[in-house]
Amino acid sequence: MSDSNKDEYLNDLPDMDDLSGQAAPAAASAADGASADSAAAAAGATQEGAAQPAAAQSQENGDSAAADGADKADAADGKADDTLTPLGQAKKEAAEYLEALQRERAEFINFRNRAQKEQERFRQHGIIDVLTALLPALDDIDRIREHSEMDDSFKAVANKIDKAFEKFGVEKFGEKGEDFDPTKHDAILHKPDPNAEKETVDTVVEAGYRIGDRVIRAARVVVASPQN
Repeated sequence: MSDSNKDEYLNDLPDMDDLSGQAAPAAASAADGASADSAAAAAGATQEGAAQPAAAQSQENGDSAAADGADKADAADGKADDTLTPLGQAKKEAAEYLEALQRERAEFINFRNRAQKEQERFRQHGIIDVLTALLPALDDIDRIREHSEMDDSFKAVANKIDKAFEKFGVEKFGEKGEDFDPTKHDAILHKPDPNAEKETVDTVVEAGYRIGDRVIRAARVVVASPQN
């Protein structure tokens, strides 16, 4: 090859600095792509990690909000009390005391009524026990009155006994000629009577006793009934 041809060939070759400049940007671009992929992967992993406790965090936030609401309500009540004037605070306390006093009074009245009812019930039980024990003696006194003459002293004692029971609310019932009532009369015998238009008491064998509406013992009677 001639010298002139060598010079032309050498002049046509690319400069080494140009080749170095072209290779460097290519390597930088590849490095930048790899860095971008790594950053995207890291961001995805971070999002997945953050998504897992999201529901739990939301629940905690709801509970916290409810607690905050209750605390705010209490604080509002306390603040309302703080904003009252001394006169307003005194009126509020007086109203609370009055309400508590009325409630206690109602409870006391109910207790007193129950105690009175219980006391009356026990009192009646005691009277009934005494009356039941004395019924045979009272029946004997009635038979003596009906079938024989009583002297004044014995009659006075019998009257005192009757008045004593009347004082305690004991009522004696059962009279000849009154209408027969099965709720207070115990018919030991029914005898036909041509003159009877309805069932009536013909004979009182044993008198009946009651306290108020409560029959202690029904009167044992002989009943005169119409013949038909």
